[in-house]
Amino acid sequence: MTTASARHILVSSEQTCLDLKTQIESGDNTFEGVAAEFSQCPSGKQGGDLGSFGPGMMVPEFDRVVFSEEVGKLHGPVQTQFGYHLLEITQRDS
Repeated sequence: MTTASARHILVSSEQTCLDLKTQIESGDNTFEGVAAEFSQCPSGKQGGDLGSFGPGMMVPEFDRVVFSEEVGKLHGPVQTQFGYHLLEITQRDS
């Protein structure tokens, strides 16, 4: 079974998500710094780290990105029932 590791930042609005993505991509802030300060998920305290998981363990919108997009890049906003996520796939194997 394929497994992946990822980290994310969860916020309530698409615009906030886009603004934070710009901060990270421009180097004004780090992923970990933004996660700790802004993420509404408890994982924010660990820099957004979600650990390792397999397909079906996260919501479908999350899985679609984590198991198909490029590792090591910032993805999002990804909308789920929880809000808007910035995702970074840190590792994936098959």
